[in-house]
Amino acid sequence: MATTTIVAETRSTASAGAGGKYLTFMLGREEYGLPVLKVREIIKVMDITHVPHVAAHVLGVINLRGKVIPVIDLRRKFGFAAQDHTERTCIIVAEVALSQAAVMMGVVVDAVSEVVNVSAAEIDSAPDFGGQSQTDYILGLAKVKGGVKILLDLDRVLGSDGPIAIRSK
Repeated sequence: MATTTIVAETRSTASAGAGGKYLTFMLGREEYGLPVLKVREIIKVMDITHVPHVAAHVLGVINLRGKVIPVIDLRRKFGFAAQDHTERTCIIVAEVALSQAAVMMGVVVDAVSEVVNVSAAEIDSAPDFGGQSQTDYILGLAKVKGGVKILLDLDRVLGSDGPIAIRSK
């Protein structure tokens, strides 16, 4: 009984620390969020220089005002089907803490939605999906405006080399 209480308290404490402002964006029909403090800017998709022998989800690099920034396709990282870029497709440039240093990285998303203020009470921990499901990259699930937004830990999403297996509906 005491173990259950400790787990429940740990989960609610983790969720409580996750309240704040999140930039929300679309990948397919699902909406995700990143902490606003990680986001440096949002830019239109530009020419990407492809780099050989990198992971399939790494599109290449861009020159952003004299800085070379790696660009990741979040669709590929999550194992979603490829989709042509539209006028709403953009690159979110964010600061990512990798194992050796913090770096700027670009993340291609289908569309940016809005910045939402999410209270800690509106955030639940990711449920246990059982089996081989990987959810450590999820900060929490925000219940906002009658829907659920998946809040991502970008450091964990981009810090792993392989694709993150996410099942689409």
